[in-house]
Amino acid sequence: MLETGTNPITIKKKKQFITPKTVPYIFVGPALLLFIAFTVYPIIASFLLSFQTKVAGVYTFSGFANYTRLFSDPLFYKALGNTFIILLVQVPIMLFLAVILASVLNSGLLRMKGFYRVAFFTPAITSLVAASIIFVLLLNTDYGLINYLLTSIGLEKVRWLTDPFWAKVSLILVTTWRWTGYNMVILLAGLQNIPHSLYEAASIDGASTIKKFFYITIPQLKPVLLFTFVMSTIGSFQLFDEPYNLTNGGPNNATITITYYLYNQGFSFFNFGYASAIAYVIVLFIAVLSWIQFKVVRND
Repeated sequence: MLETGTNPITIKKKKQFITPKTVPYIFVGPALLLFIAFTVYPIIASFLLSFQTKVAGVYTFSGFANYTRLFSDPLFYKALGNTFIILLVQVPIMLFLAVILASVLNSGLLRMKGFYRVAFFTPAITSLVAASIIFVLLLNTDYGLINYLLTSIGLEKVRWLTDPFWAKVSLILVTTWRWTGYNMVILLAGLQNIPHSLYEAASIDGASTIKKFFYITIPQLKPVLLFTFVMSTIGSFQLFDEPYNLTNGGPNNATITITYYLYNQGFSFFNFGYASAIAYVIVLFIAVLSWIQFKVVRND
């Protein structure tokens, strides 16, 4: 029995680290650490590296020397011009074909839709190295199947991979083959979200199929088209695998893209400071073009 006047015994509770408030941070923590280590840190490090040059094996601060060199480099303009040609020619053709294919697959008249969706989407997930070997064999000047078919109908052989013009055409064809089905699937999802009542109302008013396409389908698909256009623009500025595997940037740098040029500077010539400067110029171009696309669609 405790005597009166004595202090009561106090029990200290241990502070718990895991509480309902800290549980979300525990789950998010590992992903956040990985994001900082493999995304945030490389972005900051490469940005700082773009202001440095290697002197006697040591990177030293050189200000805007890499950027000054970049804008006076003719090969940079060559790579940038090739990239814009592919962007301006390939992307509209690819999205046009993707819209047509998505509209056909969305039609109620077509059977075996699942088969066609898989068939058109398969190139996007096919190993590009394996596909490039096939295309190199198909487009071979002397023994390729394409030139065999052309000569069989009396036409001359085409130097698909050795002529500067036709090498660009080959690159555009392969890129279109690879990514049309990918964009088709995205556009098909957008088509399936368009209310069918709009088409029924247009049919009652006597609208033709073409008018329905241009006055209902295209306006309703505008957000999805914007998304595919922006993503395709970004993809064009990141185009590397196709020229690397098909043409190796040739002939005479006719198919070298801006990303391929970045790769050469960084991993062939080990000019990582200069390559970092090219990378941030690419980011700037993508940001400006994406802003223009959003602005045009918003004002439309």
